[in-house]
Amino acid sequence: MDKFNTLTGIAAPMPLVNIDTDMIIPKQFLKTIKRSGLGKNLFDEMRFTQDGAEIPDFVLNQPAYRNAEIIIAGDNFGCGSSREHAPWALLDFGIRCVISTSFADIFFNNCFKNGILPITLPEDQVAILMEDARKGANARITVDLENQVITASDGKQFPFEIDAFKKHCLLNGLDDIGLTLEKVSAIDAFEGKAKTLYPWA
Repeated sequence: MDKFNTLTGIAAPMPLVNIDTDMIIPKQFLKTIKRSGLGKNLFDEMRFTQDGAEIPDFVLNQPAYRNAEIIIAGDNFGCGSSREHAPWALLDFGIRCVISTSFADIFFNNCFKNGILPITLPEDQVAILMEDARKGANARITVDLENQVITASDGKQFPFEIDAFKKHCLLNGLDDIGLTLEKVSAIDAFEGKAKTLYPWA
């Protein structure tokens, strides 16, 4: 998993509330167990018509936001079914951070396990960042995880809270497998001792 420290990028404004995981990645794309390749189908039913043509009004189809790395979202982002494909699709598209007033719990935790930083802020602060994002590609937002602060394009700063363990994992690029591998010496020692004590096992 890639480390997350400081991100400066284009933020796409998505004020719609209750964006669920089926909107993020529709069910017909859940057949794969690969984490790559899902970005092309991110928000598929919002981005494309049934014949595959782009819907020009959708924010990620607009030239200013095609390379967005941050989403400023409406309330209750990631609600619905608990599909890990949702953060996979966001990450594969290039989204590393989502800022909202609230998230569904399972989606929130899945983001951290896949290198995406979900940030919860008060409604008035999200509204300010939403307006800043509407300025387009020239209005870049900086997210500093180490110092836990978001800096808008005009320099206004918004501190945010984050669980210390989740912060550690993102800063060091540690998913569940990475966390386990940190203990590989202790695991090897335990297995070696077990083989001596229980050779029949």
